[in-house]
Amino acid sequence: MKDHLTPDYMFPTYLDVTPDFLRGLGIKAVLSDIDNTLAPYEQPDPDEAHKKWIEELKAAGISVALVSNNHAERVERFNKDLHLDAYPDSGKPGKKTLLLAMEKMGASKAETVMLGDQLLTDCYAGKHTGLISIIVPPIKDKTNLFFRFKRLCERPFIRKYARLHGYQPFMKFWKIKDPMKGTSQS
Repeated sequence: MKDHLTPDYMFPTYLDVTPDFLRGLGIKAVLSDIDNTLAPYEQPDPDEAHKKWIEELKAAGISVALVSNNHAERVERFNKDLHLDAYPDSGKPGKKTLLLAMEKMGASKAETVMLGDQLLTDCYAGKHTGLISIIVPPIKDKTNLFFRFKRLCERPFIRKYARLHGYQPFMKFWKIKDPMKGTSQS
């Protein structure tokens, strides 16, 4: 069985996913989640950092589309000033919407990444579709029982990523231990 839950890359924030990094991978399209990837749930509109990041990607010839499981009202409001292709109620981890977005963008699987904050939706959707998966820690995580359980389920896969690619301080979100120190980074 293929591992669809270990990300290909992890970064502290979406801002660290740079045009140079993406071009180095031959990427021409970014499918991005919104909530807790680009902005917290409570932030209805993009800020100047979002606009600058998207403009830098576009200037480098990299298209961006928003692929969210949130409802149309939320996605349309966030996208109002960005003018991106946007897909609310996307059904991640299903791949139907990702394939539709890639087709509209004219990008192949090898030229596309999925950017998100959740392994069980964003990472799985990307890898199941055959895309490179990039995960960032949630900006402001929900703390209800459902989300705490999801984050607990993600922990072994973040540990695996840390073993393969090295521990990073932002991994403390998942309570991952630094193998060099042998203690939890809380």
